[in-house]
Amino acid sequence: MTANNTRYDYIIVGAGSAGCVVANRLSADASVSVCLIEAGGTGKSPLVSIPAGIFGLYGNKTYDYSFVSVPQKHLNNRRMNVNRGKALGGSSAINSMVYIRGNRKDYDGWAALGCAGWSYDEVLPIFKRMEANQVGQSAEYHGFDGELQVSKQQDPNPVAKLFVAAGTAAGLPENTDFNGPSQLGLGIYNVKQNRGERVSSYTAFVKPILTRKNLTIMTHTQVSSLHIDGERVTGLDIERQDSHQQLMCNKEVILCGGTILSPRILLASGIGDQDELETLGITCQQHVPGVGKNLQDHVDSMVTVRSAKPDTMGLSLKTLLPHVLPAPFKYFLAKKGWWTTNYVEAGGFAKTAMALSADQSSLDAEPDVQFHFTPLYRSHRGKKFEWGHGYSVFSCVLRPRSTGTVTLANDGSRCKVRIDFNFLADQQDQNVLVEAVKKAREILASPKFDHLRGEEMAPGNAVQTDTQILDYLRQTATTVYHPVGTCKMGIDDMAVVDPATLKVKGMANLRVMDASVMPRITSGNTSAPTMMIAAKGADMMLSGG
Repeated sequence: MTANNTRYDYIIVGAGSAGCVVANRLSADASVSVCLIEAGGTGKSPLVSIPAGIFGLYGNKTYDYSFVSVPQKHLNNRRMNVNRGKALGGSSAINSMVYIRGNRKDYDGWAALGCAGWSYDEVLPIFKRMEANQVGQSAEYHGFDGELQVSKQQDPNPVAKLFVAAGTAAGLPENTDFNGPSQLGLGIYNVKQNRGERVSSYTAFVKPILTRKNLTIMTHTQVSSLHIDGERVTGLDIERQDSHQQLMCNKEVILCGGTILSPRILLASGIGDQDELETLGITCQQHVPGVGKNLQDHVDSMVTVRSAKPDTMGLSLKTLLPHVLPAPFKYFLAKKGWWTTNYVEAGGFAKTAMALSADQSSLDAEPDVQFHFTPLYRSHRGKKFEWGHGYSVFSCVLRPRSTGTVTLANDGSRCKVRIDFNFLADQQDQNVLVEAVKKAREILASPKFDHLRGEEMAPGNAVQTDTQILDYLRQTATTVYHPVGTCKMGIDDMAVVDPATLKVKGMANLRVMDASVMPRITSGNTSAPTMMIAAKGADMMLSGG
């Protein structure tokens, strides 16, 4: 269907991890018209399809919104980059492709908060139905006939395997399936790839169905606000091809703009806290005070070590001939070599002293930190690139207690947002992240790394006490790019959507289906859970919910 129409049955705002799944499911009914709107472009670029192209995506405003947070008062008033995907596939087109679903207790916790139907046993079949597992893992936890390919990495660096082996001394066994019975341990991450190429939500769920005549895709299209008449959305305002246009809706509008943009669209349309909207000069259409609240993310720290050995990835004279120059040939001929890397090749989950002290039994305690190991040197000076070699461990707080907000900037535009993570506002988050740094150091102290041993550049050997580590974290900690929660589902006064329908409170035909509906963040990378939310939301619609 051409994009010249102005009226559709279903309008999906955002073609990211969630929106592409919803478009796939709804457009399967040839009797309805579906319009999928994306602010970015097609994402047809080697930077997107080749795993190592990530290096050229973050901060690249063609593919990345490149939001910037407000000063973080608990992190020395630093602003931080908030990278979010801007292309077909959304953030799944620019992320590290790691396939992690989260912990059983995450979803059981949602159900305990009043989100009936969202327990682990109820969402596991949805994960399995979407998955095309190429690893040969247990059918108890995995699916093999879905759209989303999940595979082993093509050519992981040997130093990533050293990291996994080093975990034994720190009480962390090798884990070959973080989506199986237990998250605990270290392993080489499974990734959303197919034959060495990135699998985004677009390539998995929309690209194969482009022949459907009832599906219209609009790229380079910004949604300004919704038209609201009482309890119904009748259409929306868009900016496309340098002009203002309107699209009309016959049935429903589904917001899949993500944790930053879904609340922005709601607020710009007069759905939010009445007092806050009136302060901005916006007429309140529905008083839903939770819009933009409950922002959560995994706050992240880094331990990075220099090494004189060329075993790790890095640009030097010693790696030029064996690795750097042959990399494109190895990739295109055999899908091997450095171009296959997703950089965070290994990682895993650990219980810090904080997790163990919070439970009577260590067997009942769940991991409270996650590691992402990169077999290359990450700059302690904040540079995107450094010459030479080394290795780095990033550690994040899995279940942060600190929450923040996404609000509209008071500039009259109704477009710009203020993102405040409020990182480390809670003392528990501070304590867990300090312990995470200690645990990362414990792993790297293993004799497995002796032949690569070099100077720890960050935090550095002078940083040893808890107070010193916390000071280092205030200077350097940042987001790991997993924002969720700003349109949370639930039954309390701050809930934005109904768990049974994902409809916005007070609205008859407006739903939100993306990471923003999570009442609490999942324990791990959030791309796969976001796709699950979209698939479950589409099921609700198709069953008449």
